[in-house]
Amino acid sequence: MNMSSSENKALRIVFMGTPDFAVGSLKALLQAEFNVVGVITAPDRPAGRGRKLQESAVKKFALEKEILVLQPTNLKDDFFLKELEQLNANLQVVVAFRMLPKVVWDMPQNGTFNLHASLLPQYRGAAPINWAIMNGENETGVTTFFIDDKIDTGNIILQESETILPTDNAGSLHDRLMEKGGELVVETCKLIAQGNVDTTIQKHITDIKPAPKIHKETCKINWEDSLDDIHDHIRGLSPYPGAWTTFVQNGETIVLKVFSSSKEAMDHDKEIGTLMMDKTSLKVAVKEGLLALLEIQLPGKRRMATREVLRGFQFDLNAKMR
Repeated sequence: MNMSSSENKALRIVFMGTPDFAVGSLKALLQAEFNVVGVITAPDRPAGRGRKLQESAVKKFALEKEILVLQPTNLKDDFFLKELEQLNANLQVVVAFRMLPKVVWDMPQNGTFNLHASLLPQYRGAAPINWAIMNGENETGVTTFFIDDKIDTGNIILQESETILPTDNAGSLHDRLMEKGGELVVETCKLIAQGNVDTTIQKHITDIKPAPKIHKETCKINWEDSLDDIHDHIRGLSPYPGAWTTFVQNGETIVLKVFSSSKEAMDHDKEIGTLMMDKTSLKVAVKEGLLALLEIQLPGKRRMATREVLRGFQFDLNAKMR
């Protein structure tokens, strides 16, 4: 066994995470031959039409790798805390989980660090990838930091930046940051294993941009916004949860999800929200031009390219986006 592998094995890591984004880091740790002694993830939850219990992405991956999985509903529960202690971890790694009580994050000798998908202190909160795109940023990144008693405020260990491309949506950026985040988690664990961690206090910034949880109303398109802002809003919420709008068709208000758009800057005399369409395209008049809706979803239908939708659905010529 080489020296670096020996150092890696000296760490007994408990990994905490739930969604696909966290799987990238857990996979990277195992590939780097770190000793993950247990995984903490969310309880199975009912989902889909049948409301069948669904395991988290992290649980599925951990079970495939035959790692012990714990799924506490209460992180302060005495039974769970005893189970956690018995794992005898000297480091905890958190990726896309929930806020930990001090009794948990303060337990291991080497502390508990978190991977966050932004360049902290900007975009603290639950949805940093979405908000960075929605706000029209051209750069974001990943940060590892030691957890303290507030949300995403602890001392920074490592940071790595990532360019946000004009063609990115939340899905494509998520995948790149997941991979980059896994690499950063491994580098952070190596520093800790070597006893070579040098942290930095997060800067105090007056124009801090938050990244709160995305709610249904957050996703509603405001057609009074600028052409750029509406386009960024749509791509920052694609593919999930999806931006949405409404229009009236034959007296019925219909919800339309929009997953992809393109911008056409131009002068026009159309009322904001006015629909313009032909056999293959659907455009909406906004302040600085037209926004072409490229991928949409009608109620009860699958997500489709707009040209496919228009083959079977006729929008009212007087319809307006609201």
